[in-house]
Amino acid sequence: MRQTLARLAQEIPLEIHEVPSGTKVFDWTIPLEWNVRDAYIKNGRGERVVDFNASSLHVLNYSTPVRQTMSLAELKEHLFTLPDQPDAIPYRTSYYEERWGFCLTHDTLEELHDGTYEVYIDSELKPGSLTYGEYLCPGESEEEILLSAHICHPSLANDNCSGLALLTHLARAVGARENHFSYRFLFAPGTIGSIAWLAANEERLSRIKGGLVVSCVGDGGGPTYKESRQGNAEIDRVMKTILRERSPSATVLEFSPYGYDERQFCSPGFNLPIGLFQRSQFGQFPEYHNSRDNLSFIAPEHLEESYRLISETLQILDGNYTPISTNPKCEPQFGRRNLYSTIGGAKESAARNMALFWVMNLADGRHSLLDIAERAKMSFWEIAQAAERLHQQGLIVTSRQ
Repeated sequence: MRQTLARLAQEIPLEIHEVPSGTKVFDWTIPLEWNVRDAYIKNGRGERVVDFNASSLHVLNYSTPVRQTMSLAELKEHLFTLPDQPDAIPYRTSYYEERWGFCLTHDTLEELHDGTYEVYIDSELKPGSLTYGEYLCPGESEEEILLSAHICHPSLANDNCSGLALLTHLARAVGARENHFSYRFLFAPGTIGSIAWLAANEERLSRIKGGLVVSCVGDGGGPTYKESRQGNAEIDRVMKTILRERSPSATVLEFSPYGYDERQFCSPGFNLPIGLFQRSQFGQFPEYHNSRDNLSFIAPEHLEESYRLISETLQILDGNYTPISTNPKCEPQFGRRNLYSTIGGAKESAARNMALFWVMNLADGRHSLLDIAERAKMSFWEIAQAAERLHQQGLIVTSRQ
C-alpha cells in the first residue's frame, strides 16, 4: 500500500498519514501491521506448485508465518479455491483472526498428488501503523466534496486499481481549475481506513457537502449508482440526472448498509451525503475478488466513460447555485435585451427561450439551478446557460445556500 501511495504521489501532492497499531478509532482498534516477503508450497521434488512471486493472491492475506512439512490431507485444510471457476485464484483475507493459508486455482489443487509438501510463508505481524493518503484541493469555499477509493486489494485491476487511477487523474484536473468547493481525495484501506479517517476528522465533517466512493470503474458493465443513506441528497440527484441523460441503461440502487466505505460515511452518527459509483456492482460479476480481475478485464473506453460521468457530476455540484430575480414583478422584456429570439419556429430558440422563462419564474431565492432543471425537465446545462445570460443582463443575482 505504501508503494501504491508513493506512485500516486508522483501525480498529485498526497499527504501521507500513519495511524499507530493499537489506536482506538470508535469501536475499532488499529491492528498489527502485516508484511509478507515470500511464500510457497513445494512438492516432494522441491518444485514450487504455488508461488507468491507468481501472484500475490496466492497467500491468504494476514497469514501468520509458517514453515512446516505436512501431508496433502493436512495441507488441504489451509487451501482456498473456486470450484466453479477452476482457472481462477481467489482473493481471501483473514480478518482479525490469526491463521495461515494459500489460495490457488482449483485446477492446480486437482493436480496435487498424495505425498509430503513443504509450506513456507515469510511474513510478520507486529506493531506498526495503518497508512492512508489524502489530497485537499482548496476552493473558494471551505465546504468540501469528498472522493474516496480503497487501496487495500492486491493484484486486482477493476477492484480497485481502476478507482485509484480515475481519482488520481480527476484530482489533477480539479487541481488545475478554479472551483467553488474544496475537493478532498482520500486513498485508504477499506473499512478500517475510512473509520480511522473519520475518527481523525470528526470535528470538520460538517463541511462535507457531498461525495462519492469510487470502485470497479473499468469494466464494461453498468454503470451502477448506490444512493447515500439520505436518498435525495444533492449528490444523489445530480448523479441520477447525469445517468438518466448520459447512460439511460444505468442502475440506481437504494442505500443499504452493506458494501464499500459509503457504509461508514453514511453510518447514522455521521449520515454524510456520500454515494457509491461503480460500473458492475460489487459481488455481481464473475471476476470479482479473483485473478480474472486483471488488466484484460478493464478497458480505456470504460474508464473514460466513468471519468466523464463523475467529472460532469462534480461540475454540476460546483456550478449549482440559487438565482434571485432583480425583476420579480411580471416577466422582464427579454427582446430589448437581445435575449429573446424575435423569429419563431426554430426548436433551439424555443428551448433557449423556455430555459429563460423557467429561470426567471423560479428565481425566488428558494430554487437552485438543479431544482429548476428538474422542475422544467431540462438539462442542467441548458438552465445554467440561461441563468448566465440573465446574470449578464443584471436580471438575476446569485446566491449559495
